[in-house]
Amino acid sequence: MNDKRYKLILYTIVAVITVTIGIQIFWNYKNYQSNKQQLINEVQISLDKAVDDYYAAIAERSTVGIFLEGEKQKNPLKEGGDIETFLKNIDKDSFGFKQLDQIDINEIEGVTVLTGTKADSMSKVIDEQIKPSKAEVFKKKLDSIKKDKNIKDISEFEILTKKIVISINNDSLDLLELDSLVNREFLRKKLYIDYDLHFKKEKNKDSLHYSKNKLHTSSKSTFLPKGSQLDISFTNETKLVLKRSLVGILISALLIAVVISSLFYLLKIIKHQKQLAEVKNDLISNITHEFKTPIATIGVALESISNFNAIEDKEKTKNYVNMSSQQLEKLNLMVEKLLETATLDSDKLELNKESIDIVTLLNDLTRRYKIQFPDKEFNTSLKVEHLEATIDVFHFENALNNILDNAVKYGGNIISVDLIPKEKSFEILISDNGNTLSKANKERIFEKFYRVPKGNTHDVKGFGIGLYYTKSIIEKHGGSIDTNLGKDLTTFKITVPNG
Repeated sequence: MNDKRYKLILYTIVAVITVTIGIQIFWNYKNYQSNKQQLINEVQISLDKAVDDYYAAIAERSTVGIFLEGEKQKNPLKEGGDIETFLKNIDKDSFGFKQLDQIDINEIEGVTVLTGTKADSMSKVIDEQIKPSKAEVFKKKLDSIKKDKNIKDISEFEILTKKIVISINNDSLDLLELDSLVNREFLRKKLYIDYDLHFKKEKNKDSLHYSKNKLHTSSKSTFLPKGSQLDISFTNETKLVLKRSLVGILISALLIAVVISSLFYLLKIIKHQKQLAEVKNDLISNITHEFKTPIATIGVALESISNFNAIEDKEKTKNYVNMSSQQLEKLNLMVEKLLETATLDSDKLELNKESIDIVTLLNDLTRRYKIQFPDKEFNTSLKVEHLEATIDVFHFENALNNILDNAVKYGGNIISVDLIPKEKSFEILISDNGNTLSKANKERIFEKFYRVPKGNTHDVKGFGIGLYYTKSIIEKHGGSIDTNLGKDLTTFKITVPNG
């Protein structure tokens, strides 16, 4: 995968994430607006219910029905009569009749007094019984009676009154009482908000509180006085609306998180595949060059023996055979390294652990490298004379060899080997004074087939599997390996348990 396609995929993923977040934000905003409008509607319904209850209570206190029977139906409002005396004794204000219970008019025969809804119910019963006429109809009947020639004296007729209903017309509003009813409705609906009531008449304004609020609505109750307006404004709406939208917000956030995680995981896989493709191409190139040299050398040696009568010269024949043998050993070693890597990947590698002196192992390795590379300076600091540990000698020694080989090939001229014993483990520090390894490549040097890039060429041939092999062997021993970079100092720290 080339960089152009990779960037295109990256931009596409970023665009998808941006669009997804934008859609979710828009959806949550619309959901918030919908819940806010629903809250306003619920507040208005609660306010209307409180107003209806308020005026129902007012009607209960401000309506009196007087129902007459028998002789009491004749001229009930005559001066000095029982009804007039009763009406004079009623104490009333704009919010209803007072001390009505103290006037015992029901002891008068033929007179019944009821209040509130009882008066309304009794009035309906009487209307059904006598089916009263409307004023216009009654007037027409009276005129027809007057014109009737058979009726000589109209004064003989009497107008009887069966009921008298008295109701106080109230055009004011007690906000304190209404406030308690509104608060009761809000508690019933679990609407925990701070609110203000504003009652406006044509030329007056009476308000329990006054403040500027974000949301407000008006009562649509038909019981309000004509020309008046009752408003309610309230706060805390954001917290309440968000609480109602919590499930939607959580689902939206979860969806965004899943989409973003999936896309980034996809991007990570694509990036990893891109790196694998680069490593594969680099590996093929390295294998080609590594195998090509010994094969070419063997081919030249065989051609020399065959075409230039080298077989008759035993010394030359021996040199060509030795040269071919060395190149074959080199090919065999490279094939074994590749097979070892395949074995590590398949988890079929079994360690043959045995007890060994780590101090002796490190001294032997250092001595061998001093002889092999006399131009390098090797220093040791082993702290103890003996340190027994249970390890697979063959693989553990190969792991240390790979680190020392890297120090010789890519590091500085001074190489140090330190051994630090611990209570339950030991540490081996292999350092060199080189600075070819950068922080960017530090974490990747243990990846399989990875080699520190140096343009299109590598100064030292290899497959990039040495440190991968080392890390795998150390981890199979239950240990770990880390790299520390300092100023002109590169250190590989190996930690392995004693057991």
